[in-house]
Parts: sequence; C-alpha cells; structure tokens
Amino acid sequence: MVDDVSDVLRRVARPGCLCLSDGFPVPATGFEQRPVVGGDATSAAIAAASVIAKVSRDRFMQRAAEQYPHWEFDTHVGYSTPEHRAAIERHGVSPLHRLSFQSVAYSQLAL
Repeated sequence: MVDDVSDVLRRVARPGCLCLSDGFPVPATGFEQRPVVGGDATSAAIAAASVIAKVSRDRFMQRAAEQYPHWEFDTHVGYSTPEHRAAIERHGVSPLHRLSFQSVAYSQLAL
C-alpha cells in the first residue's frame, strides 16, 4: 500500500520532469514541483489526473460497499452527505474512515 502522495510521486516521476499539483505543495521528493492554484481548470494534465482519481475512488467505494454495507459507500462514495453522517451515527466509523481527516462532519458527530 502507498503511504502518501510523496511515495506515489517517487514511483511515477522521471528525471527531468516537472510535477504539478492542484494548488497544494507536495513534500520534497527530489523532483521539481509546482503547485498550481486552480490547477484542474488551467492544466490539462491536472484535470486528467483529477478525473482518473475520481473514477478510481468511485470504483473503490463500490467495492467497499460490498464489504461494509451498513455505510452505503456506493451511494455517497465517501462524500459528507446527510446519509453518510447518519450511517456513522448509527454504526460508528468503519475501518475505511480516515480519523485523521479534520472534517466538519466528523466534529458534529459523537465518535
């Protein structure tokens, strides 16, 4: 399993490349980097990566729904919808929930 975005970048970047990120700096990896504010609207490469990430996440959430049906990941795909928050209130967090994520939705729940 990949630990963080820096690990992913080190696996795909090649010498001499410029690594773009969508508005946020990435920890040092030894490759030239440039955060681009509003990158998905101004860079075709960032926009394409965003689409690939979204489709990959949706597919992952579809599979997660089979393993953890109480949280209905296939319907909200991890977004903080009222239904998602209600499922957390009823069943607690699943092993997939990122407790390190500082979500307003999490702060509203008695976890």
